[in-house]
Amino acid sequence: MSAWDHISNIVLTWGPLAFMALIVFFLWRTVKLMPRTKPQEISPDSASSVKWDEVAGVDQAKAELREVVEFLTDPQRFRKLGAKVPKGILLHGPPGTGKTLLAKAVANESGARFYSQSAASFVEMFAGLGAARIRRLFSEARKHAPAILFIDEIDAVGAARGSDNNSEREQTLNQLLVEMDGFESSGDLVVIAASNLLEKLDPALLRPGRFDRQIFVSPPDVEGRKAILGVHTANKPLEADVDLGLVARQTSGLTGAELANICNEAAIAAARGLRVRIEHHDFENALERVVAGMETRHTVNEHERRVVAYHEAGHAVLGELLPGTTRAHRVSIVPRGSALGYVLRLPDEDRHLDTRPELMDRMVVLLGGRAAEQLVFGSITSGASDDLRKVAEISRKMIHEWAMGTSVSAIQLLAEGGAVSDRTRELRDAEQQHLADEAMRRAVRLLTEHRWALDGVAGALLQHEVLERADIERIMGGARDAAPRAASHLSVAATRPKDD
Repeated sequence: MSAWDHISNIVLTWGPLAFMALIVFFLWRTVKLMPRTKPQEISPDSASSVKWDEVAGVDQAKAELREVVEFLTDPQRFRKLGAKVPKGILLHGPPGTGKTLLAKAVANESGARFYSQSAASFVEMFAGLGAARIRRLFSEARKHAPAILFIDEIDAVGAARGSDNNSEREQTLNQLLVEMDGFESSGDLVVIAASNLLEKLDPALLRPGRFDRQIFVSPPDVEGRKAILGVHTANKPLEADVDLGLVARQTSGLTGAELANICNEAAIAAARGLRVRIEHHDFENALERVVAGMETRHTVNEHERRVVAYHEAGHAVLGELLPGTTRAHRVSIVPRGSALGYVLRLPDEDRHLDTRPELMDRMVVLLGGRAAEQLVFGSITSGASDDLRKVAEISRKMIHEWAMGTSVSAIQLLAEGGAVSDRTRELRDAEQQHLADEAMRRAVRLLTEHRWALDGVAGALLQHEVLERADIERIMGGARDAAPRAASHLSVAATRPKDD
């Protein structure tokens, strides 16, 4: 037998086996590289040791949820009267207001097992996996009733069907709807969900029988903020000069998460200063850091420094002149974050309604920096981009949402879904531009009349870099009280945009 025939026999004998081995090897490698889709083990969350006393600033939501706690601890008292525990409770509101904390407190106070899942973990690239995870989660929770099943960010799977082409998400939502209608035999299972986007959820998810109660968790009021600050400073040593009530009044609109961050930043500042107790100025610096950003030292030439000083002085001066606005608490030309300067405004009280004159005053103050640049330097810079964005937002809401224009075309047509003609949209745009232009004219006029105050505040900023409210009041000499109140509330209804 020749050598060639010998090689041919070997190839014919072992070639198919080697080829099959290669196929098996590549299949094995492919399986290894595929993502693992096996769901994690579902077990009660051990982090549910949150007590009612640790949840502050959300008294109305707590009052609603106390009934769930009472039902889970003493269900017979309710069942004798034919009452049933709400199947589902939807907590909605801005981020950081304490929705997850409330769910954990309900589980801890009722002694129920707490199962926490993020809705985003239900949706995968493989069809049917999200629905399977929903079934497994509800099955596990039923076995260990009484239980609280908490689904965070439910809008990840609960958005209205038909809004996108993600069939996997819709299958997951359908399974969730079925499960919430199917655990009547297990009355000790309560589903609590949290969402920041209530308006985007599917209507079938919000109907009675699924989420029976919808509780709005709003940002805390001044008393709520004081209680939250007390909770987060309970384990922190404070100096006698710390006034939590003052801090609460200065943090209007902030959520519980932001207040917790302020307390933590104040403790870090005290530790950085090698102090054993937290002082009041630590809280002020922490508030400034959270609201305005971290202090940065950009290299700014002298001309830009003067421009920034007059820009911020324009905001501060108009804030002192117009009674419908919040006075400046602190003005600085020390760069923080991406801003070369800033005006820190801290409202003395919570406000829920704004009048048309107050909104106009607010736009005038926002355009004060741009007006000061134009008045002093004869040109404007790019430093007012954020101010212009806020002015556009306020003016648009005034015309499109609040019907505060100067003609009946500003009335919002909700009955037709907001659909309007091109002519109406043109009139609305003209109204919106008219409000912004009028605010700019008022800003220039007021700063021209009070040029002495503008130069005084800008000069003090160039010398000291930071001015407190007392410094501004000293320079202004009580100009806010002396200014005629009627001048700050000039009506723009007299002039109507002309048709082109």
